[in-house]
This record gives sequence, C-alpha cells and structure tokens, in this order.
Amino acid sequence: MAGFNQQFILSISIIFVGFILKQTGLLKESDGEAVSRVVFNLTLPALIIISFHNIIFDWSLLIVVVSGLVFGFVFAIVGILFFANKSKTIKGMLVMMMPGFNVALFAYPLVEGVWGVEGIKYFGMLDVGNAFIVFGLSYLLGSYYADDQSQLTLAVALKKLTRSVPLMTYFFIFAINMLSFELPNVVLNTASTIAVANMPLSLLLLGLYVDLRFNKAYVKMILSYIGLRYGVAILIGTSLYVFLPVSEMIKLTLLIGLILPIPLSLIPYGVEFGYDKRFIGTVSNVTMLLSFLLIWIIVNLTV
Repeated sequence: MAGFNQQFILSISIIFVGFILKQTGLLKESDGEAVSRVVFNLTLPALIIISFHNIIFDWSLLIVVVSGLVFGFVFAIVGILFFANKSKTIKGMLVMMMPGFNVALFAYPLVEGVWGVEGIKYFGMLDVGNAFIVFGLSYLLGSYYADDQSQLTLAVALKKLTRSVPLMTYFFIFAINMLSFELPNVVLNTASTIAVANMPLSLLLLGLYVDLRFNKAYVKMILSYIGLRYGVAILIGTSLYVFLPVSEMIKLTLLIGLILPIPLSLIPYGVEFGYDKRFIGTVSNVTMLLSFLLIWIIVNLTV
C-alpha cells in the first residue's frame, strides 16, 4: 500500500511539473503532440517489448483481452441507447466517447510503478482488446454520426489499426514468442534503455494536456456523460470483482480498467469529424482527475 501511495504522489508530481511547464511557457500544449508521438511510437513499444519478450502466455489472460473488446461494445450500446434523443452531432460525439480507455498513457505509468512488469502483462492484455475499440469502434462511430457523411468501411478501420505502432508491437512480440524466437541482446538492451523514459514522458504529457479552464455551458452534458460512463463502469467492475472466479490481479485489472479516463485519441477524432474539441478536452481532464481518485480508493480498499 505504501508503494502505491508513493507512486501515486510521484505520478501527480510529474503531471504537475508538466502543467507548470505549460503555464510558464517553457512548453506549450502543442508540444504535447511531439511528446505523444515519441511515447506511442517509441517508448511504449519499447516497454511492450521488454514486458512481453519472454512471456509464457497464460490462457487465463485471454479473458482480459476479450474483456477489453466486450467492454467497448457494451459502453457503445449503452451510449447509443442513452443518448438516442440528442441531436445527431451531439449524439455522435458522446457515443464516440463512450467506449475505449486510456490504458497506455494513464494506466501504464501507475501500474509499472506499483506492480512492475507483472502488472504491465495484465494491463497489456487489456490494451490489446482496447486498441481495437479505440482505433476501430470509436473511430467508426464518430465517422458514422458525423455531419460530413464520412464513409463507414472496414478498410478505414483496418488501416487505422495497422497504423497503431503499439498494437503492431503486441502482434510482433506475440508472434516471435509463439515461434520461440529469441530477440538479440542488443535489441533488448536498447529497448530496455528507451522503456525507462515511458513513465515520466507519459505523465509529463498528461500534465501538458491539463486545462483548468471550464465552460459552464458544458456542465449539464458533462455530468450526464460522467454519470453514465462511471456509473456503468463501477456497476460492471464491482460485479466482476465480487463474482468472477479468477485471480486477484485479473479482477483488479478489469475493475481499474473500467474506470480509466477517455483516450486522448478522441481529440483528433473530434477535429476530423467536426465535433466540439474543447468539450472532448474538458471531459478528458475531468475523467483523468476522477480516475486518479477512484483508483486511489480502489487500491487502498483492495490491496
């Protein structure tokens, strides 16, 4: 418990450093795009390689992969039903925001600091299923409801998925494991050195995206969205934690996974489909703060 609280304080401190650097003008929010590309395309794939290069696949982890997919579809259906009476643009934005979780940038730094490589193994499995939701289902939903009548095609979704370096890294590392192929030491040593930067850069990036400005016109819609997303998440997560006959770490992964913030990729999706980018950014900030609080409570109650 002391280890988690220490990691929690460290994570908040690094996020605060990122926020202060932005406030003082030493870094800009636009710099976050470059940092994000470094994390997604370099440090996170390196961490995946180090965490999974010699993993012996436990079939019990398949439930975590499947859960990442199922959660996405459940949240999408709930959103479609709940926001059915909204205008097409508002409905499209909110439904697009319902499925998908920020596992890579938000959960990995905390998990890595508390549970190490063992924790990354579990949340990595969750992120495999979640990646298909974030880069596939969310994108398709946003496209479908967009006013510009964007084409809803399987080819678009597959193209988006293949552009995800972390997802492709998962597939690559699993493939070489299945073939019993050993990566050269020079590759592992290089990846290990780069992977060290993933946690601080990810947390710094979150700090750059924190925005304390708040449009009062958003309050009602934000409360409606937050209440639905986290209400469903807590209901499902608690039920699985109490009744699912699996290991404690799998139950914690599913419970914590369900209350993670919305993925940052929704912001560029919002720009592409003509949705309210400021609203999506505000919800991203609110969910980050709420998720930090809920995770702290859950870990203090269960670990």
